[in-house]
Amino acid sequence: MTALPTLLVLDAEPPPRLGRLTGRVRVVRTDEAGLADRLPGADVLLVWDFTSHAVRSAWPGAGPRPGWVHTASAGVDHLMCPELAASDTVVTNARGIFDAPIAEYVAALVLAMAKDLPRTWQLQREREWRHRESRRVAGTRAVVVGSGPIGREIARTLKALGVTTAVVGRVPRTGIHGPDDLDRLLARADWVIAAAPLTERTHGMFDLRRFGVMQPSACFVNVGRGQLVVEDALVRALEGRWIAGAALDVLATEPLDAESPLWRVPGLLVSPHMSGDTVGWRDELGAQFVELFERWAAGRPLRNVVDKQRGYVPGH
Repeated sequence: MTALPTLLVLDAEPPPRLGRLTGRVRVVRTDEAGLADRLPGADVLLVWDFTSHAVRSAWPGAGPRPGWVHTASAGVDHLMCPELAASDTVVTNARGIFDAPIAEYVAALVLAMAKDLPRTWQLQREREWRHRESRRVAGTRAVVVGSGPIGREIARTLKALGVTTAVVGRVPRTGIHGPDDLDRLLARADWVIAAAPLTERTHGMFDLRRFGVMQPSACFVNVGRGQLVVEDALVRALEGRWIAGAALDVLATEPLDAESPLWRVPGLLVSPHMSGDTVGWRDELGAQFVELFERWAAGRPLRNVVDKQRGYVPGH
């Protein structure tokens, strides 16, 4: 009898639903503390706890390593280390699950800031009737930094609101601007949306100079990775009214400490990394992994294969 392959799950609550794989795989669950000891015995690693950085520290240890690692997230920066990048292990991600939800969330933020909804809610709580004028969204300009599926879906959604949208990617191509165009586009944009993966090139790309390039009426939104932004620079830009407002759904350190000054910055909306998390999203992630596992077990090519040197799925 052929031994069943071993699936190691770096777990989080609630655990993934893997019922379709019953009798087809041996499932071993672990927390961060047990990951290093259990890696050598695994054929496949499912990083269900995509907030954990345990893979980066556990992977360089002794012994064999899984031939396939899947993370239940779009980004892979939390698990990549030089040893994993240099290995023959295939890495896949959850590309396709979060595109539309994040695009909807960005559209909601744009509308909320244009219509000054946070201020309306505050005035209501203070029982103050204060008439104001709000901005129209149609006819404004947006630049989306990140040309992957999420960035492109954000652009499509904003275009449906009448926003003229430009997308910036790592390499210029039809319909996509290259990095050399970014400053020019920032200088004209009403909405700047960060949706890029975290790589050596993108780390800290939104710094004091970039916020200085933006026009005073611009609003900045980050739904990519917290480390794309130099947070002290954003605070200075908002306090100095270099830009009109900002929204961060991702932070350099999560969860955000209760004493962080970011909670109190004027014009800044902070949300707890929830832009892609809609009702049923965990079930979708589990179903996606099961489908990928069935392809792997049948010897068929996997989808969503990450270029480990670039840090994202290429070809988009």
